[in-house]
Amino acid sequence: MTVDIRIVRAGQMYRYYLRQTVVGDGRRPARTPLRAAQEQAGVPVGRWVGRGLAVLGLAPGEEATEQQLRNLFGERGRHPYADRIEADRLAQGASPTEAYRAGALGRRVTVTGVDFVFRPQPSIYLLWAFGDEETRLVIEAAHERAIVRVLEWIEDEVAVIRYGKDGNYRVRPPGGLVAVRFHHYEARSGRPLLHDHLLLSVKGQRLDGKWGSIHTLALHENTVAASALYNELVAAEVCEELGLATEPRTVTPGRRPVMEIAGVPHGLIRWTAQRSDQIAACLAELEHEYVTAVDDGEPRFLPVVSERARAKLNTIAARKTRPPKRGKARSLAQLRADWKASAIRTSGVAADVISSLLEYARAAAAVIRARVAAVVDIALAAVDVTATVFVMNNGGRFHRRHLLAEARRHLALVLRGRRRDPGLDDQVVATAITAHCLDISEPTTVRGLEAGYRLYTARWALSDLPARRRSPTAAPDPDRHPPAGPGELAAPRPPGQDAGEWEIPRIPLQYDRAVLAGAVVREKLRTTAAAAVRGRAYDVVAHQQAAMPEQLLASEPVDPEHDGREPEAGREEAIDMTALGSLRESRTDVEALDLTADRLRRLQEVATKMADDARARADRVLADRTAAQADADAVRPDDQQAHRPQQPGPHRGREAGH
Repeated sequence: MTVDIRIVRAGQMYRYYLRQTVVGDGRRPARTPLRAAQEQAGVPVGRWVGRGLAVLGLAPGEEATEQQLRNLFGERGRHPYADRIEADRLAQGASPTEAYRAGALGRRVTVTGVDFVFRPQPSIYLLWAFGDEETRLVIEAAHERAIVRVLEWIEDEVAVIRYGKDGNYRVRPPGGLVAVRFHHYEARSGRPLLHDHLLLSVKGQRLDGKWGSIHTLALHENTVAASALYNELVAAEVCEELGLATEPRTVTPGRRPVMEIAGVPHGLIRWTAQRSDQIAACLAELEHEYVTAVDDGEPRFLPVVSERARAKLNTIAARKTRPPKRGKARSLAQLRADWKASAIRTSGVAADVISSLLEYARAAAAVIRARVAAVVDIALAAVDVTATVFVMNNGGRFHRRHLLAEARRHLALVLRGRRRDPGLDDQVVATAITAHCLDISEPTTVRGLEAGYRLYTARWALSDLPARRRSPTAAPDPDRHPPAGPGELAAPRPPGQDAGEWEIPRIPLQYDRAVLAGAVVREKLRTTAAAAVRGRAYDVVAHQQAAMPEQLLASEPVDPEHDGREPEAGREEAIDMTALGSLRESRTDVEALDLTADRLRRLQEVATKMADDARARADRVLADRTAAQADADAVRPDDQQAHRPQQPGPHRGREAGH
């Protein structure tokens, strides 16, 4: 994810942010004013953002002072101008208690804010670091506008104020939220990392004028959807403004691909991933320690490192390898010059490529835009989104936010950096829920009745999918295979070998099965439609070109030799043949997803079985129709017209195909 979230509490956590985060993640010298410390660190001052600023007497873009931050985030949720309000009330003759309450925003809270960290994909901030001044300004503007758009989405659809007994009542903050944004340029390793800290206050005002607290759990639950929206917005604006395109790249085998700017060498991305390499090395050591920590005597089986355990170990590794912040502050111009010189020396990428990175990216984008068509079919996207979410969520149960995050990822994969209509992701989610999801919410629970917390599962079963990958060439070795699921035992541990000499068994990743699930469901729907309408060619080869049966059904039966003819005037084709033809000629996104031969073989086997079943069903239907026709011919001529099935005419539309 490119959007991280962290809770900010009054006290020690707030002091950490005031001493380090607001000054570029560095260390603020003691007794140094905030503005002076930010100038010494070479970072801009914090700016207020959000629609809720007007209620507090603040303006968007106004500088956030140290006293304002201390009041709102350090004093358990007081007004940014609490000192001024308290002094005015004391001057009017109010008691100290009344004056103090006048400067409070409702009840005092322990959790005073939430810190969202926004950072674009590495290929984007590499172009920002190595490009010219115009490129830098375009990327920074896209980055800032995407943050504002995500904040608006949080205000409109995510943030809720809980009140009443046990927080049963929830309401959107009508006036919006209040946040302060800090702009940073580099990572702790000294490498380029364009990122912003959005410090969001949990205080919000209800319709009755009272102040309440934003439900932070809702913010946590929608972080993935916020990250997908931010990635989509940044990539689309950067690509449209600079003439670029995105492409999927597999970073970790078995996980979903990452959308990066095409033409940016992977060696440069690895050059920025110094911290990632350190974390990975430490994680491997922690995994071996995790295995040997339960080694009591001679266990028969090795413990399994699940994804949940691995995530916790990864957090520990990140903390253990966190380097100290650089000491001397440098201007952004000096940073960019130093980054380019360091990349030329140590990245292994040619100097002319680094100096002309934007031109290389534009050349790659021209090839992609010529070969890959951007055609979004909402119904087909709903199939992929539902299958992926169904497989990757434990038990196949999910909420709307899971579908929304996956829909945004799917659109980013299909559009390759092109802009889309604002509500397209919601349309994909609505189609997925209507056509492929079953509502299994508990009606007795208060939360289950809310739209955002309704529980769904898929309408179709994927029991025929393989539980895990097996190599088609090598013979299976039971002593080396990890378990297929949490309930299975791990591989036997051979005697005389330590954990460091043994491959640690891990639960297989789920994304491989999710990709296969979407392909199988699309193939099933395609073969069903092809059996219903015979004689029409449906050679579906691209990522989202298998269609729903009701959309593949033609308006009339057509001979194969006339399959590509133009539709008649006034008649609506069931599918856009021009768009379908361009998609057939383009590079398929299935190939871009790097499907292995094993997965393709399994998909072919499942598809062949489904096609055979469909042909068998079609033959049975044909035999039944032939028998019915013979019985109708045996009826006497006077009653024959009344009992004969209606024959499909040459122009009868969808009903004629049944």
